Amino acid sequence: MPKKKRRKFSSEFKAKIGLQAIQGFNTIGVIASENNLHPTQVAKWKKELQDRLPEIFETPGRSPDDRDELIEDLYGKIGKLTVELEWLQKKAKALGL
Repeated sequence: MPKKKRRKFSSEFKAKIGLQAIQGFNTIGVIASENNLHPTQVAKWKKELQDRLPEIFETPGRSPDDRDELIEDLYGKIGKLTVELEWLQKKAKALGL
């Protein structure tokens, strides 16, 4: 007997089903049967959507660790470019440009 392949759902579909469950116009069982899903799956998507909703309204900033990494990376690039500029200036003087 061949094995059933797992179905994969798009994030848009999961969001749509989770939103329907949050709105509460239909029960989780009705939503599941209309979309050929298991009620547990619908409840899981609903809970995940509810848990992650506050992230949408967070200020779009970097965490302090991300900022430190970015600053360190930028200082490294500045140093590299400064060395390259000095080298090019020396070569230009040597060539009489």
